[in-house]
Amino acid sequence: MAADSRPLVVLAGPINPDGQALLEKEARVVVCEDETEAGLAKAAVEAQGILFRIRPNCSASLMAACKQLRVVGRHGVGLDTVDIPAATRLGVAVVHAPGSNSQAVAEHALMLMLASVKRTLLIDKMTRAGDWGAKRNAGASEGNTELAGKTLGIVGVGNIGRRVAKFAGAIGMRVLGYDKYVPEDEVRRRGAEPVKSLEALLPQVDVLTCHTPLTPETKHMINAKSLALMKPGAIYVNTSRGPVQDERALFEALTRGRLGAAGLDVWEEEPTPRDNPLLNLENVVCSSHVAGVTREANRQMAVQVAGEMLRVLRGQRPEVLVNPDVWPRLGQR
Repeated sequence: MAADSRPLVVLAGPINPDGQALLEKEARVVVCEDETEAGLAKAAVEAQGILFRIRPNCSASLMAACKQLRVVGRHGVGLDTVDIPAATRLGVAVVHAPGSNSQAVAEHALMLMLASVKRTLLIDKMTRAGDWGAKRNAGASEGNTELAGKTLGIVGVGNIGRRVAKFAGAIGMRVLGYDKYVPEDEVRRRGAEPVKSLEALLPQVDVLTCHTPLTPETKHMINAKSLALMKPGAIYVNTSRGPVQDERALFEALTRGRLGAAGLDVWEEEPTPRDNPLLNLENVVCSSHVAGVTREANRQMAVQVAGEMLRVLRGQRPEVLVNPDVWPRLGQR
C-alpha cells in the first residue's frame, strides 16, 4: 500500500468536528492531548501544520523543533500566545480566525453589563434564600439601574466593539469609542462617537468595556491612574485579555467606591487563583474566559482557521495572513 503523502496537521487539543473533517479532506490529522510544549513538539516533529488552542504557547523553540512546519493556526482571534517574529524568521505562516467569535463575545459583554446594573447575582442569592427584601431596595439610590440614557465607553471598536455599539444603541445608550487604529469616520460608521484618548473617554462614561488585543501598549492600561479618572460608581467590563487590567488597582477601586461594579471574563492569571480577592466581592460578576465560547463560535472558529491552514498547505495565500513578510520565503529556514 502506498504511503499517505498528504501533509500532517497536528491539533493541540480537539476542535469542532466540522473543522477537523475539513482538514481531513486534504491532510492527515492527529490530535495531541498533551498540553506541554515537549509533548506537542514530539507529536508534531514531522508536521507541516499545527493548530494551537489554549496550551502550549506557539513559541520559537517549539516551531524550531518542527523542521517541516509551514503554517500555524490560532484557534481564535487573539495572537498574544504566538511568537510572530519567530514564525516569520522560521518561514512559518501564521493564520487565525478574526471575527469568528465576535457575536459571542459582544453578547457576553452585554450580559455582564446587565448583570451588573441589575445586581443579578445578589438578587438571585437573596431570592433562593427566601429573602424578598431586594424588591424594597431595588429602586433605592444604591439599587438597580437602567442602561438606557447612560454613556458607554468602548475601548477597541473592532469586530466585537462595533457589535457592542449596536447593542448599546438599541438599548438607548450614548456610545463613545476610543480606538487609535480606526479612523474617526469609521468609528462613527460603527455606531460610536470617536474620542481621541483614553484619558478623555474615562471621565464621561457610566460603563467602560474593553475589546482590545493584549500588546505592550495595552498591558495594565486599566490601572490606578486610569480608574481614578472614572466617575464614582461607574461599571467596568473586560472580555478582552486579563493583563489589560491591574487587578490590585481594580480591587481598590471596587472596595473604595470608585467603581460601582465590574464584569470580568478574563484575568491577569488564568485560571485565576481561588484566593483572588476580586472573587469575594458581591459587586463583581465573574466568568472563566468563556465569552467567545459558544457552539456557533466554536464551529465557525474551527472551520475558518482550518480553511486558512489548508490554503497555505496548497500553496495559496490565505485570506488573513498575520505575518505577510513570510510569504516570499514560506518554508525556508
